[in-house]
Amino acid sequence: MGNRPSHPTRRTIIKAAGAGALAAPKLFAAPARAAGRTVKIGMVSPQTGPIALFGEADNWVLGEARKALASGIAIAGEQHNVEIIYRDSQSNANRAAEVAAQLINNDKIDIMVASSTGDTTNPVADQCELAGVPCVTADDPWEDWFFGRKGNPAKGFEWTYHFFWGFGMVANLFADMWLALPTNKIVGIMFTNDSDGIAANDEQHGMRPIIKSKGFNVVNLGLYPPLSEDFTAQITELKKANCEVCCGIFNPPQFVTFWTQCAQQSYRPKIMTPPKALLFPTAVEALGKRGTGTSTEVWWSHHHPFKSGLTGQTALQFCDAYTAATGKEWTQPLGFKHACLEVAVDALKRAKKLDAAAIRDAVAATDYQSLVGPITWKGGPTNPVKNVCTTPLVGGQWKPGKKFMYDLNVVFNKSSPNIPLDSPFEAISY
Repeated sequence: MGNRPSHPTRRTIIKAAGAGALAAPKLFAAPARAAGRTVKIGMVSPQTGPIALFGEADNWVLGEARKALASGIAIAGEQHNVEIIYRDSQSNANRAAEVAAQLINNDKIDIMVASSTGDTTNPVADQCELAGVPCVTADDPWEDWFFGRKGNPAKGFEWTYHFFWGFGMVANLFADMWLALPTNKIVGIMFTNDSDGIAANDEQHGMRPIIKSKGFNVVNLGLYPPLSEDFTAQITELKKANCEVCCGIFNPPQFVTFWTQCAQQSYRPKIMTPPKALLFPTAVEALGKRGTGTSTEVWWSHHHPFKSGLTGQTALQFCDAYTAATGKEWTQPLGFKHACLEVAVDALKRAKKLDAAAIRDAVAATDYQSLVGPITWKGGPTNPVKNVCTTPLVGGQWKPGKKFMYDLNVVFNKSSPNIPLDSPFEAISY
């Protein structure tokens, strides 16, 4: 494909690894009269497995993208149809690498997009970096994506680009939000022993140093196995230290187990803020009445003041369309799934030719207004390191809803005051 460098030995290995991957349906834009060959976008996301809630809106987002791309796109003055080829990572990093290799070697994609935690973004980006394929990823704290892939801040990466918030941002957000309520300032933290948790627990780039710098006494319970079913040891330590604030990274099913056991063992913190676990309405509904008052990071919502450059829809219009079509409440990954495709299409349109290096150069030159906010890698305040663009982050709290069981309210916006508040931040009521 174009001037893509060849790596025969490694590519042969990758191809062999991916050959056994199960076939997944190909999603096509409607046919159009086009002079050039079909452009292929690969997309990897968890549709099944422990983090499948991150991919809950994938099929609807893909359907909307197909409509928007029905007449194809122009690249360097030539019209091209667009094919989006979707693969399920099955919430598994090895599977994500396999299907990425299949998309690269078998499907001959022109650009890759991937999202939803480091178990998806990192192995996919690594395959693209190796093979010389332009790649845009999102929905993984940038320190995990960059440093978890052994990124060098002075050098960066050649083919892979990422947009999302970082652990430093979320630690500052949480600490400032917690300070809005009276507590004893003792925080218990615990993290999954996976790429997200390891990055969050990092002494240099993780959350603890920042939380501590805000005047909190941090009780670090360390890493625990991602599929744990018994949190008695951790809860005992939280009670012993009298942690009135608790913060931990959990997959949604594990947090249900943890929070249920907290009730059984009479641990009642004033604030419970687990990154990742409570991003989704269905995850909070699984907690029953005990979901009320739990808090989380909000990286995108129906109130975010941005609109899609691909469809022209505002965040509110996009969420309303999703609910009308599916009967489901909007979910945070909805915006980022769409934004990944937006950014990829924008880069393709600006490429000087249909060639890997030219597409990569167009990605690097991105200066785009997306559904989740401004995206650029040209260097500036939103680029903490090369190849990374940060996006806005505010604090949220789950409160009883009007149409659905729970609504995610924006309750703290000090870091992004352009995103409106819905209600004040409150201590959990038992």
